[in-house]
Amino acid sequence: MSSLRVIFILLHYLLVSFTTGFILSTTTTIPSLLSRSPSASSSNSALGMFTGIVEEMGTVVSLEERTDMVLWDGSTGSGTELVVKADVVLDGAYLGCSICVSGVCLTATELNEDKHTFKVGLAPETLRRTYLGSLKAGEGVNLERASEIGGRNSGHFVQGHVDGIGTIQSKWTDQDSLWLKIQVADAKNMMKYIVPKGFIAVDGTSLTVCDVGEDWFTLMLVEYTQKKIILPSKPEGGSVNLEVDVLGKYSETALAALLPRLEALEAKVESLEKQIADGKSK
Repeated sequence: MSSLRVIFILLHYLLVSFTTGFILSTTTTIPSLLSRSPSASSSNSALGMFTGIVEEMGTVVSLEERTDMVLWDGSTGSGTELVVKADVVLDGAYLGCSICVSGVCLTATELNEDKHTFKVGLAPETLRRTYLGSLKAGEGVNLERASEIGGRNSGHFVQGHVDGIGTIQSKWTDQDSLWLKIQVADAKNMMKYIVPKGFIAVDGTSLTVCDVGEDWFTLMLVEYTQKKIILPSKPEGGSVNLEVDVLGKYSETALAALLPRLEALEAKVESLEKQIADGKSK
């Protein structure tokens, strides 16, 4: 083996090691936040992050368009407001807190303890990205409060930032397990993040991907989970909110920044090797 090749292997090893370390340091930013001890000066230890472990199923009370919403400068504008009846997620809730509604991180703008309801606003981007705009009174939604600093995470890191909508293609049972096949609407941009045995949030529920196709994936619900979330009650053809694993996005961004350097290094080594080979042949 030539000394140049040895140098190349060492450089390659160092660059790959650096890449791996960079990715790990990037992808552990979120876990480190969750494991951090709460500040003594902070009266609330909740983060704008979720686990995908649904705490309860709430009920839609109303979804209405308003034209009298007061904006920051005193002017009025139009918007959409959603009112949900709940119980568990109201414990410790406060104005401005984050509540995950069927996979969407929303801000509580009004709390009614007597009626056990909370109100949230649905921004135009939320209506474009999710199916929340089609909700009707009486329908169920998955609910989860924001994670607490230092709390356990039995699911995965869910932001509540929906990437797109999926459609339930088929449902079937395997003994006490319920299987679903979900077609991804924006398959071109989302399927690269959906991998077998990887995480995905479906209507805010942290689930494990089973099989993956060109524009679809399957998942399985155990008996306990079936009774705690809204997914089993949805019919074939029903819509679901999807959020891919954010750690996959961080890894992709890190690699995108480092791969050009690796490719340039390899090209330089190949050029040097060619120059040495040409010199020996003369």
